Amino acid sequence: MIGLFLSSFSLGLCEKPQEISFQEFKNKLLEPGLVERIVVSNNVVAKVYVKDSPGDQASDDVVAQGAVNGTDHARNSGGQYKHYFNIGSVESFEQNLEKAQKAFGIDPHDYVPVTYISEIIWSDKLMTFASTLITCLVMGCMLARLGLGDGIFNIGKAHFTKVDKDAKTKVFFKDVAGCDEAKQEIMEFVSFLKNPKKYEELGAKMPKGALLVGPPGTGKTLLAKATAGESGVPFLSISGSDFMETFVGVGAARVRNLFKEARKCAPSIVFIDEIDAIGGARDEGDFSRANDERERTLNQLLVEMDGFGTTSGVIVLAGTNRLEILDKALLRPGRFDRKIMVDKPDIKGREQIFRIYLPKIKLDNEPAFYSQRLAALTPGFAGADIANICNEAALIAARSESTQVTMQHFEAAIDRTIGGLEKKNKVISKLERRTVAYHESGHAVAGWFLEHADPLLKVTIVPRGTAALGFAQYAPTDDHLLLTREQLFDMTCMALGGRAAEQVILGKISTGAQDDLEKVTKMTYAQVAVYGFSDKVGLLSFPQREDSYELTKPYSSKTAAIIDNEVREWVGKAYEKTVQLIEEHKEEVSQVAELLLEKEVLRKDDLVKVLGERPFESSDQVTNYDRFKQGFQDEDNHKTLMKVPLVEGPEEEYG
Repeated sequence: MIGLFLSSFSLGLCEKPQEISFQEFKNKLLEPGLVERIVVSNNVVAKVYVKDSPGDQASDDVVAQGAVNGTDHARNSGGQYKHYFNIGSVESFEQNLEKAQKAFGIDPHDYVPVTYISEIIWSDKLMTFASTLITCLVMGCMLARLGLGDGIFNIGKAHFTKVDKDAKTKVFFKDVAGCDEAKQEIMEFVSFLKNPKKYEELGAKMPKGALLVGPPGTGKTLLAKATAGESGVPFLSISGSDFMETFVGVGAARVRNLFKEARKCAPSIVFIDEIDAIGGARDEGDFSRANDERERTLNQLLVEMDGFGTTSGVIVLAGTNRLEILDKALLRPGRFDRKIMVDKPDIKGREQIFRIYLPKIKLDNEPAFYSQRLAALTPGFAGADIANICNEAALIAARSESTQVTMQHFEAAIDRTIGGLEKKNKVISKLERRTVAYHESGHAVAGWFLEHADPLLKVTIVPRGTAALGFAQYAPTDDHLLLTREQLFDMTCMALGGRAAEQVILGKISTGAQDDLEKVTKMTYAQVAVYGFSDKVGLLSFPQREDSYELTKPYSSKTAAIIDNEVREWVGKAYEKTVQLIEEHKEEVSQVAELLLEKEVLRKDDLVKVLGERPFESSDQVTNYDRFKQGFQDEDNHKTLMKVPLVEGPEEEYG
């Protein structure tokens, strides 16, 4: 076959037939009587064989025999193959040929013989094969770049990270701080894995799973790593997004593969990070079926965790910060027996976290000195934020050619985290700088003379990245779990202090209060529509869910109008009280603003010199500022600290 291919290929190169049109065929070849015969190849191409001499005739028997054998023997039976043309169809070709021969007066017995053969065109076959090969190579490269294993046959294999007892780099529970309750709950899983007989003798069964829930950066993944380090059993870690691909059935196959590997080395732990990627609630009314692949993956996960053929020995841990969107079937006992809340740390928890990261830095004092004070400076910060502050302080110290990290570097790191990078070259006019100073002074004075507002910790008019032209940082007096209507009202007044100072003292208002107004609006709507503080709305709660895509509200348009009117009325009353407060302390506001223009950064001690001691602070009341200055070794004599509420913490005030 190879010899036939080479011979036909070489013949084709030597003869080089010329392509002509049917019209040229009629006028130049058929009418002069030069055509010996026509061979139609594959019902597509008509090959014209020209007579060697005008009187030469080919043998009809030889031509017929060649056609019967289905070979090119007819080509060599007489005449030369010099021309060819394409035919539209066999039927139209025969009709046009017969019509042309009649027009030329050729006797029907002398019509040009036409034969039909089937040929293998090797050049086309080679092109098809080459294109298929190139397509396969391109697909293989794409699959490899997408991380689908060594090839398409490994596409259903789960790509997990396996940690066993011989792993060199491990995390232990001593490396996790700020979440003692969550740590205690997760340690029970480790205890069961290490000593199962203790529980089995009492008839207890191993919990099948635990769901770690909490805001980003609170240490959910770190807890899972510590569980792997403490348990001493194989630990298989994978992300929820690793199950999802565009190929149908891949997610379910990877779930099966993951649990198959986990059962081989049972007892073992499987950790699925960001499980909301595949565990979202299934939509009953979704007729488009756009999420079929995700639902198949979720269904397979449900079966593997607690299905008909499930076996014990595999504990499933998962982490998410979007508990509300998970499917109910995934959350039931038997799959995730426990939901462990990993919340932001309180002041004691923040100190513990600082004690973990500070020894890694070269300090000019003991780590305990810094951990107590920095915990007071960082209300509302998560563990990841604290780790970033420690690293940022070391970077700032290295940038300033310091040999040790000092409190000044930590304060600069906190400022950068709250307000962004300092813009030293930002051009600000004197009028704008003065406006910013009076705006921030209004916040400081309003908070100073409002009983339930948080006292100022620091205020600055140094331009920064996210805080634009200035910001203020407050130190909560107590770590509140509950807030009263009076406390929220004073917090609203303090937020409006900047706008009130601009109006009362400067006589003009600016756009600097945008961030303040957003906070006031959100806070007041929560009081009216969520917390049930309004008598007109009543004891009703309509929480706003950010992940909700509902097109209708759970209340009527009349109720919506009542809520809007209440919010406007409450904000108006708060602003009237704030304006009255600023007018009473107009001189103090001006003094603080001028001092701020001079020094750019003011602390509580600076405000005490101008405003005197805060009238609402008692001698036995411990504030975060006191903790910042003295630590809190003796604080247990006063009270037990609780966690910091989400509404409090460092605030960006201007811009």
